[in-house]
Amino acid sequence: MQVVQTELDGVLLFEPTPHRDARGFFSRTSDNAVLAAAGIDPTFPQDSQSRSVRGVVRGMHGRLGRGEAKLVRCAHGAVLDVVVDARPGSPTFGRWASFTLDDESMRSVYIPRGFLHGFQALTDVADTCYRIDAVHDPSEDVSVAFTDPDLAIPWPLPPTLVSDRDRAAPSWWELRDRLLTPAGR
Repeated sequence: MQVVQTELDGVLLFEPTPHRDARGFFSRTSDNAVLAAAGIDPTFPQDSQSRSVRGVVRGMHGRLGRGEAKLVRCAHGAVLDVVVDARPGSPTFGRWASFTLDDESMRSVYIPRGFLHGFQALTDVADTCYRIDAVHDPSEDVSVAFTDPDLAIPWPLPPTLVSDRDRAAPSWWELRDRLLTPAGR
């Protein structure tokens, strides 16, 4: 399994080497030794999965306070996965990066604490799996509009379904001001 540093500090791609034959494939999707060697605590007390249909956008979501780190992969289908650096003081604060996660490459992305995360389903059905390093605390939830013009994320498909929460999410500048205010941290 190869570990690739992305342009955003701490965001890592894990690229497995699937073994394919006439039966299909076998692949390691995670390896605690590889995670630890990359500086990641391999303890994930919560695993979650979502299923989305083509065009669905989920995000941009994050956590304040203690936050949470995630290891995300697409087990079936394909998604465009997007992360935004929301760490005040980071040299890449406010910048985003995107990655195609799919069931062919089997890549996963590690998203450290302090990032917003979202994705769009690119196939008829996409199953996205998350390994999360902290039990979800809804009191820490924050979101930013996935259509925010300051972030200008180029979603590849017209959005088909979006939750009410995501549709009503505030702008990047509203969250940015909250993050940069000492009381907001």
